[in-house]
Amino acid sequence: MHYCRITMNTSRPSLAELISFATVAAHKSFRQAADELRVSPSTLSHTIRALETRLGVRLLHRTTRSVAMTEVGQALLLRVQPLVKDLDTALGDIDNYRSKPSGTLRINSNLIGARVLLQVAAPEFLARYPEMHLDLVTEGRLVDIVAAGFDAGIRLAESVPKDMVAVALGGTDRFVAVAAPAYLKKCGVPRVPLDLLQHSCIRYRMRSGRIYHWEFERRDQAVDVDVPGQLTLDEDRLMLDAAIEGLGIAFVPERAANEAIASRKLSVVLDDWCPRFPGLCLYYPGHRQVPAGLRAFGDVLKEVASRR
Repeated sequence: MHYCRITMNTSRPSLAELISFATVAAHKSFRQAADELRVSPSTLSHTIRALETRLGVRLLHRTTRSVAMTEVGQALLLRVQPLVKDLDTALGDIDNYRSKPSGTLRINSNLIGARVLLQVAAPEFLARYPEMHLDLVTEGRLVDIVAAGFDAGIRLAESVPKDMVAVALGGTDRFVAVAAPAYLKKCGVPRVPLDLLQHSCIRYRMRSGRIYHWEFERRDQAVDVDVPGQLTLDEDRLMLDAAIEGLGIAFVPERAANEAIASRKLSVVLDDWCPRFPGLCLYYPGHRQVPAGLRAFGDVLKEVASRR
């Protein structure tokens, strides 16, 4: 009697190993890839070493500062990338069959964007999708949302990275110069931007440490003013509070100042020198399958914006 002996190929890599390899190759960084995969860099490094041992070839050149593909690694990536993309698409298609999206949607935003989001879209989104959880993190600095593990971000359109998909929150925005009526009565009303050099201004320190020069424009004439002032702050709300207390003129997003302007705690100056520009956007990576929850959130944003 003859027996047919079947041996398993123990060197066949796992799907998790191939996805890990493709993710490291896409980011050229173990740290950023680990953030996306939600594992530790050491775990990811061990996975790649196991893959290389299993295949018997080196796929990546590693240094303390960079990751580069070997020739064999590049050849493998060309075959693996379409497979991983097809898998993401297939899993996304399955999400479409769900009656309701579920899970957590993590969004990074500046404070103004978060307030707009809570007013404009969050109530309708959470009511429509009760199985979704919205995790909204606010900070002033612009972060790498992929590396930091966020699904999406909210910033002014001009700050959105070029490789991201952007969905407008609706309308345009602008910065306005505002001051308390009592301050203007005492110190006078500036008529042109350079008049600010004779005023006490509440200066803004950017996250880089640089002091922001106020930017004005009228009829294609642009003026940047390095304003003087005894007070320097790094948060819009504090600048508004200081202006309301009569400590000087502040230059802040109009959305943030609207309530104080409407209640006449603040008055707008140099109004015709404050042009509008594209406003806030929700943005997310364009190279990955969009999760069902994020896709639903984007749809709600578009619907709300169309009604405004």
